[in-house]
Formats: sequence, structure tokens, C-alpha cells
Amino acid sequence: MADSLEPRPGQAGLSTGTVARRLGVAPTTLRSWDRRYGLGPSVREGGRHRRWSPEDIAALEAMCRLTASGVPPAEAARQARATASPGPAPPAPARPAPEEPAAPAEPASPAESAGPPSAPARAGGGNALPVGSVGRECRGLARAAVRLDAPALDDLLDRAIAAHGVAGAWEEVIMPTLRAAGRKWVTSGERYVEVEHLLSWHVSSALRRVTVRPRSVSAASPAPSAPVLLACAPDETHTLPLEVLAAGLAEHGVGVRMFGASVPAGAMEEAVRRTGPYAVVLWSQTRRTADPALVHRVRATAWGVRGARVRPAVLVAGPGWRGLRLPGILRPRGLRDALDLLTAPTSPRPPERPA
Repeated sequence: MADSLEPRPGQAGLSTGTVARRLGVAPTTLRSWDRRYGLGPSVREGGRHRRWSPEDIAALEAMCRLTASGVPPAEAARQARATASPGPAPPAPARPAPEEPAAPAEPASPAESAGPPSAPARAGGGNALPVGSVGRECRGLARAAVRLDAPALDDLLDRAIAAHGVAGAWEEVIMPTLRAAGRKWVTSGERYVEVEHLLSWHVSSALRRVTVRPRSVSAASPAPSAPVLLACAPDETHTLPLEVLAAGLAEHGVGVRMFGASVPAGAMEEAVRRTGPYAVVLWSQTRRTADPALVHRVRATAWGVRGARVRPAVLVAGPGWRGLRLPGILRPRGLRDALDLLTAPTSPRPPERPA
């Protein structure tokens, strides 16, 4: 990241505002770090204007990464100074002020809880994402996203999943940050589209890393031997909810077949016949993409020898199915409900009785 923050040839250094904008923190935060922890610029033009050198910026980047991972600010500053300079760290200020939180957060307003606000929400400065009252992990992830700090995103996402599991990390860390990125995009034009896109891509990558880990099945609650087939309805392109479910199932030792976005009806039926799935989950984000006829066709697809043919359990997930009458079709209320249904030790699908 330091390469993108290097001053132009002949320039003494970058201004505080420029550095704050690139790092995704408020200028007041940089001034506070300078005053409290001695983490300031090495150049001051005319004794007033601060200019940050590449070495100064490297220390700030280290400070951002450390505080985002939960290191207290004073200790993070000590490590950041040591990382940026091979020599002895400069002494801390003679009269240190009381330690402040890594990222002051404002309580979430009712407007933020209900949806995109009508005006940009400010929490920690104009460059921050409006994450509201959330934990340190969520704020750290939001800061890394605004900085476009790909290595930090990977590290923070992996830590969150390891600490909370897929469902907990999704509900407590990832989803609040994604919603904040979406709100920032809505209220700022296209300025933060790159933040949301980068964050979404790294979330997908972290979830896929879970699906490729060796499976560990509990003897007390064995996973079904047949896979679960996951697919979006035809013309549906929102795959991230299914990627979360795939990672959660993999965490429980359940095999998945992920077919992703916009699966044609004929291809879906053929996939069911070829894989013999334990269950099929069809995702629809909007009513336009919900296809009740496809649901019934998949539910009627059977395989196996005569007299012992089986059909898959079919689950419809996503807001697109709301209000549609689908008798005999399972409707999970959310991620945890879907995981409970699909990781039960007994299969919900009935055998097909010969006429």
C-alpha cells in the first residue's frame, strides 16, 4: 500500500488530509495518534503544515492493521514505530492522555437499521463506513475495506470465521460491514463502489477457503452422505448468500455442489438426476426471478432403482419467494435455520412410492 501513497518527485511529503483519505481514517485520528503516541509526520513545513514521508505512512499502515486486529492503540503504536524504523523507537509523549478506543462508533440510528439513509452517515470521519454500534472486528474490517487493503481483509475475515464460525462471522461481522458499504455507496454516488466490490470479492474468497478445508464429521451428528445442491433460480445473479450457506455446510461436514448464478431449468433438473442430492436449495433475490414451476419440477425429479426411487428435499431461500404458495416446500427463515434443516441426522426427503 505504501507505493500508492508515495509523494511525487520533489514533493516533501503528503498532507494529513491526503493520507487520511487513502488510509480510510479521519484526519483527527492521525493528529490524535501523533499527540498521544508520537506517531506523527517527520516533516513540518514552516512549523505548521504536516508532511508525511513514506516511512511515516508505513508506520501508519502498520498501526491500522494492528488496531484492526484488536491490539490496543498504545501497543500497536509501539510495534508500528519499531516496524517502520530499525532503530530504537522514539519515546512516548511525556504526559500520555488516557487511551482511546481504536475507532469511536456512533450508535446505529433507526434509519440505518431500516435501510439506506437519506444523507451520508458519519462515523469516524467522512471516509469511514457507517457501521454503527458494532464490535471491534467489524470496524477493523470496514477500515481495511476503505483502505483497499487486500491482505488485511483476508486476515481479518479468516480470523472472524475461525473465532465465530461461518454463521456467527456472517451475522456479527461480515453482513454489518457489507450493509455499511452499500449505504455508503447509495449516499455517495459511485465513489465507494470499489470498496463494496473489493470487500464482496474477499468475502467470497474467505468463504471458499472454508469449503476446501478437510471435512470433519461429528460421530454424534453424522452428516448426510449425499450432497446438497445449491443454485440460483434462472436469471438470478446474487450468489453470495448461497456461498455463505455452502461454507456453513462444509463447516458441518456436509458435501455441496455449488452451481451459482442463473442456472437454466433444464440444467437444474439434469444436475439433480446426475448428483442424486440429499436436498436442493434454490435462491431468489427478487420476485422477478422466483420460478414456482421450476421448484415443482425439481421436487418431482426422482432417481434410483424401481421401488426405491427417491426425490430431493427442496428448500426455497431468499426474499423472492415471499408470498408464493409452495405446498410441501421447505422455507428456511435464515442462515441458521437452513443449516439446522440441512445438517439434521435424518433425511427429510420421502421415498417415491410406486403406483
